[in-house]
Amino acid sequence: MTRIWSSARTKIAASLIAVAGMGMTMEAMAADITWRFTNLYSRGTAFGDVYQSFADKIEADSNGRMKINMLYAGEGVDTAGIIGATKSGLLDMAAPFQPMHAGEIPFGVVEVGLPGSSGTLEELNTLFHEKGWGEILTEAYDRHGLVWLDPYFQPGVYVITKKKIESIEDFKGLKIRAPGAYGRFFRELGASPVNLAWGEVYTSLATGVIDGTIGSNLIDHRDGNFAEVAKYMYPLPVSSAQALPVLVNKNAWNKLPDDLKEVVRNAASWHAQQQAEKSALWEQDAVADMEKIGMQWSPAASDADQAKWREAAEAVWAHYGKTDKYSAQLVELLK
Repeated sequence: MTRIWSSARTKIAASLIAVAGMGMTMEAMAADITWRFTNLYSRGTAFGDVYQSFADKIEADSNGRMKINMLYAGEGVDTAGIIGATKSGLLDMAAPFQPMHAGEIPFGVVEVGLPGSSGTLEELNTLFHEKGWGEILTEAYDRHGLVWLDPYFQPGVYVITKKKIESIEDFKGLKIRAPGAYGRFFRELGASPVNLAWGEVYTSLATGVIDGTIGSNLIDHRDGNFAEVAKYMYPLPVSSAQALPVLVNKNAWNKLPDDLKEVVRNAASWHAQQQAEKSALWEQDAVADMEKIGMQWSPAASDADQAKWREAAEAVWAHYGKTDKYSAQLVELLK
């Protein structure tokens, strides 16, 4: 078994090195430190470009002492393997989607934003930077050999479906792509949650493997072309916002001199600001683009349906408040 695992690790590492090295230039070879950084998005997507700008800023602000080789969805590491690859050092830095790793980092499911949670950008910044979430998450990720950098915030989470949702009862029996706490939320509503990587969603909707999907935000729905094969967006947000981390392998971090640690931290803060500003601008455009190809909003939820929506969210909060000590601390501060 050890030999098989060792062989698998070697193959994965070789794949990462091959992909990350494709665009390596003499400048990269001259850099003091070269990192492999993965994100969840495909090349050419709006958010994929923002991550590339983040990598470019680290390189520029380090005066070429650091080279960041960006990996996109499907390049080297499967979405569900990002945390493990970063902990092991196969990746140096990563921007994961925490619900894909609920078993490894249950506190990350709370961090990203539990169903029914709300908050403006200012309130989220206060929660993370003044009310104690930052300290809790720093310790929680450290126990996994990861360094937690400034989180970035994206707009609300919505679900798009192939059939019009006239009432909450219509979710019963539907197969909804919804990882982590989102999946538990839809189970409370009678749906069957499915865990799929973002890159698998379009085909799964088109072929009927699933009946609907959440998106990290409305922009993701647009960039994934989901409205081509699922026409109905439900008007109640599953969560009003998402908070996502940038994580660094602890050994890679400890090898950085202090001035380069400062470069990376400052770039992460800049990246968070970019995410917030661009998300706000892109969200309205995304809705307009989807409506042009036939996307419709399901009818407004009745008072009774809104109450059921809240009840489902409360049940999820109660569950995740008991999953581990860090989740319990986060949920307590969220109340």
